[in-house]
Amino acid sequence: VQLQASGGGLVQPGGSLRLSCAYSGFTLSYGAIGWFRQAPGKEREAIACMTAAVGDQIYADSVKGRFTISRDNSMDTAYLQMNDLKPEDTAVYYCGASEVVIPTRQSHYEFWGQGTLVTVSS
Repeated sequence: VQLQASGGGLVQPGGSLRLSCAYSGFTLSYGAIGWFRQAPGKEREAIACMTAAVGDQIYADSVKGRFTISRDNSMDTAYLQMNDLKPEDTAVYYCGASEVVIPTRQSHYEFWGQGTLVTVSS
């Protein structure tokens, strides 16, 4: 299983970015795709999750209403649309894949992509 995250960069506060997570060797007919981030000096936190079987989208309070997780099954790619970005969103963003139907902790994610850096600054 391989995951490849991309799309990070420098953006001004209030701006938008869309991150992509291309995956292979993983069937998203069950399980989940999640997005996580780790800011300097902080622990990695889960920010968004999409469950394949149920189709639920779950967001951390810090990004709810601003970020949207989605997927394109034909492209085996998941996305994280990030709007109204704030300086506190600056972090390395990771995508992960889980074979657990409804993962509830990071340890449920068996597969990880490399991170992509998002910097929100004027």
